[in-house]
Amino acid sequence: MCGRYTVTSAPEALRALFRYAEQPNFPPRYNIAPTQPIAIVRLMDGKRQFALVRWGLLPSWVKDPAAFSLLINARGESVCDKPAFRNAMKRRRCLIPADGFYEWQAAGPRKQPFYVRARSGAPLAFAGLWETWIGPNGEEIETAAIVTTKANRTLAPIHDRMPVIVPPEAFDLWLDGATVDAKTAEALIRPAPDDLLEAYPVSAAVNRTANDNPKLLDLFTPDAEPPPQPVVSRPRVKRAKKDDGQGALF
Repeated sequence: MCGRYTVTSAPEALRALFRYAEQPNFPPRYNIAPTQPIAIVRLMDGKRQFALVRWGLLPSWVKDPAAFSLLINARGESVCDKPAFRNAMKRRRCLIPADGFYEWQAAGPRKQPFYVRARSGAPLAFAGLWETWIGPNGEEIETAAIVTTKANRTLAPIHDRMPVIVPPEAFDLWLDGATVDAKTAEALIRPAPDDLLEAYPVSAAVNRTANDNPKLLDLFTPDAEPPPQPVVSRPRVKRAKKDDGQGALF
């Protein structure tokens, strides 16, 4: 499962890593959530292209998007077989730039969020799938999902799933849907090496999508969490009714 992630590297650094021709300028994002626009890198006419799409894959055969479930993740074990993903797995694989992601550990009365990033501090590339949906009036919506796999030893104590992370030397293999078939690309769907990532607890402030700032990445300590404010009930004051001269039953 991957439901929130970050992109905090400078646009120039991401462009150097993913080698696309476009020169997008975008601000850092600390709490990217489903249905929001996300950056992807795909192969178009043999060249890598930067594009913005909606996070939540919508297969081309869907009749009514409003009635279709939001597919933010695609389980790597079934992407070659599931109708929602198999066509994209064959021809429309992409990379999703990221600097880290959040996972929630089910422990105690509420889930504890953790931030996961590369130990080196370098950006990451999630394996992704993208699609174009064309509506009855000719409108187009481009969407994407993150491919996930079972967690490695680093992440297993927190959550049982993690995004598939594609190493730079395998970018071409994952992106080239024209000459690399789905079964060959499927070999990249595996947990990241145990020593690639580190994870640490962060504040529950990340639970609110409206929060998007660098403080979300601060190490969480229980003493730093402000206690919940008590709800103070004020006594209701009855206002005297204006005497209209008509009298009253009570």
